Amino acid sequence: MAATVRPVTARDRQLNRAEVVDRNFIDFVASHPGPTLPRPAADAPVVAGSALDAAGFLELFESQLVSRHLDLMARVLRVQNKVYYTIGSSGHEGNAMVARLARHTDPAFLHYRSGGFMAERFRKLPGMDPVMDSALSFAASREDPASGGRHKVWGSKPLWVLPQTSTIASHLPKAYGTALAIEQARRIGHRLPVPEDSLVICSFGDASANHATAQAAFNAAEWGVHQGIAAPVLFVCEDNGIGISVKTPDGWIARSFSARPHLRYFEADGLDLAMGYGQVRDAVDFVRATRRPAFLHLRVARLMGHAGTDFEVEYRPIPELVAAEAMDPLLRSADLALSTGLMTRDELLERYEAMRARCLAAAEAANARPKLTSLAEVMAPLAPYTPDAVMREATRAAAPEARIAAFGGEAQLPERQPPRHLAIQINQALHDLLAKYPEALVFGEDVAQKGGVYTVTKGLHKVFRGARVFNTLLDETTILGLAQGYANMGMLPIPEIQYLAYFHNACDQIRGEACSLQFFSNDQYRNPMVVRIAGLGYQKGFGGHFHNDNSITALRDIPGLVVGCPSRGDDAAMMLRTLAALAKVDGRVSIFLEPIALYMTKDLHAAGDGLWLTEYPAPDRALVPGDPRVYGAAHRDLLIVTYGNGVPMALRAAKAIEDEGARRVRVLDLRWLVPLNHAAIAAHAADCARVLVVDEGRSAGVGEGVITALVEAGLGGKPIRRVVGADTYTPLAGAAGFGLPSDPSVLDAARELLARTR
Repeated sequence: MAATVRPVTARDRQLNRAEVVDRNFIDFVASHPGPTLPRPAADAPVVAGSALDAAGFLELFESQLVSRHLDLMARVLRVQNKVYYTIGSSGHEGNAMVARLARHTDPAFLHYRSGGFMAERFRKLPGMDPVMDSALSFAASREDPASGGRHKVWGSKPLWVLPQTSTIASHLPKAYGTALAIEQARRIGHRLPVPEDSLVICSFGDASANHATAQAAFNAAEWGVHQGIAAPVLFVCEDNGIGISVKTPDGWIARSFSARPHLRYFEADGLDLAMGYGQVRDAVDFVRATRRPAFLHLRVARLMGHAGTDFEVEYRPIPELVAAEAMDPLLRSADLALSTGLMTRDELLERYEAMRARCLAAAEAANARPKLTSLAEVMAPLAPYTPDAVMREATRAAAPEARIAAFGGEAQLPERQPPRHLAIQINQALHDLLAKYPEALVFGEDVAQKGGVYTVTKGLHKVFRGARVFNTLLDETTILGLAQGYANMGMLPIPEIQYLAYFHNACDQIRGEACSLQFFSNDQYRNPMVVRIAGLGYQKGFGGHFHNDNSITALRDIPGLVVGCPSRGDDAAMMLRTLAALAKVDGRVSIFLEPIALYMTKDLHAAGDGLWLTEYPAPDRALVPGDPRVYGAAHRDLLIVTYGNGVPMALRAAKAIEDEGARRVRVLDLRWLVPLNHAAIAAHAADCARVLVVDEGRSAGVGEGVITALVEAGLGGKPIRRVVGADTYTPLAGAAGFGLPSDPSVLDAARELLARTR
């Protein structure tokens, strides 16, 4: 039951709400009449009809107290700069029931109000201390076992809680992907890092349920059920009725989710442990037994505001706040403990104050522990790179018998075939990777039977079947969420995003989620993947902006991401091997950017010359990350720095200039766009008299990074020019070429530079 709503007093208007909530509990316990119900045995229901026994109730109540006093501690010490995070869990402590009914090996992606859940899950493994671990995180200590002091996150490697930083629904797609991966493992013979009957817990607030990313996950879950695809994920909506200051309409969550045909709906009272426990148990048992997704609508309250800096009195009337505070789940738990005689008033108050002292002492101790003291320490887990191990893995070929089976016979091995164009060599390399890595998966829209829009994945489905090469629904957020889920379970996902413009629909799944996991988990969790994206321009006026997107800057701004962009088939095959090795060895996330216009290109200078066909490199060859390809290494009159579609343009310009006279041009194909190899750029530029940068990626593209590398190397005094894409979207028909570098514009710029003196 809720406490009686008392009249509003002057104290209510003067005190901060944390003090009110704290005082309410103490006053409630002190004035409680005492036992009114029979005292239950430890293994008996805590009250008649409850699925929760008395011993379990007392442990859950203790987890609620841990969570509450962590919140109160944070509010007290925030003003002393000893705590750096104050989004609390007060009112949400009932989520401890979900933790108790799940296993510690059930992967969990948690709402930031999950103090109760974490305190209870810590109980699953002996010797762990939720108070001290949380205090170290609050204090941003380097010894924080979750993130190493990089952020206050709910996370734990031994407890299978994957850290989230700002859970505004962005974690739902990868939670669903992880559930799919648990089931996928059986189909591909992959050994999971968790038990085979694990389920996935994913919690979020009622306001977050409205987010487009959340809706994408719910839709994907329902689509999967409709298709007969198992995915044991429990979506836990912790409904407190308000998102910061915006109220959720009464009944909105129930009306929105209770009637969905393919997403089983459960309700539970998160304010009452005795009542809610059986309801939560039903939801957990359903997901584990049926391997189907479910939606648990958990009724909770929000106490003390959104965070420590949030003053609710500015947007919520005092009577409304007082009514919410009367719903405090700790008051209901205290009432149960006292009414049943499981605890006396003195025992409960003593335990309450002891927990306060424990949390404050832990916070003071954590404040004295070492902090991060340098940029190197901060960045250490972001982008690990072990060059020797990566190259050993990249140059390790698949077993001969696996390759022969993948290609249909020894005579069909790609290195025995004549030179081929880019699309074919990417296709051959994907066959090789799937033969080498049994845990590798290729998926995306149209990649299976159709073989992709440009037939780049043609034949993979026939060889490796639907468990490893499969189509997804048309949603890039879901595709990248699935990739993270598969990676979480130890697989090697190779998702395809059909066009670069489509990536922008789901960019945060890479920027905010995939690339941040190593950073915010202190490299304890990794979600390695190789994301294939067809992109760039020059499709001769077809498709417009969405099929000619050259916005590479959006990729270059993502911390920890690796971006490779081959211009020719042999480089593409060797680059894919390296990217897969980076994923396997260092857990890296990478983008393999494929220039659509070069997929089928065979000729370089004249029709029929076949100069843009390449042989398939032997399977023990790979690229060193960052290494460019150099054409005309001995030439010093002009250096053209470029990538992708710009490479054949630069080579044609170089030939035209050399045909005109004695000037010689060196062409540097960067190949790797993130991170840029500043040292190589500077070394080649220092060796040449002039530098031309050809960058189709608009004025804020790769070229800016190249120029910065030159200036910082002291080479800014050289004659330098850029030929770049215009700051415009790409139109249709012949007008498409107006905004992109072209053979004439590159040649004109090269001639103009060669006419200059220093």
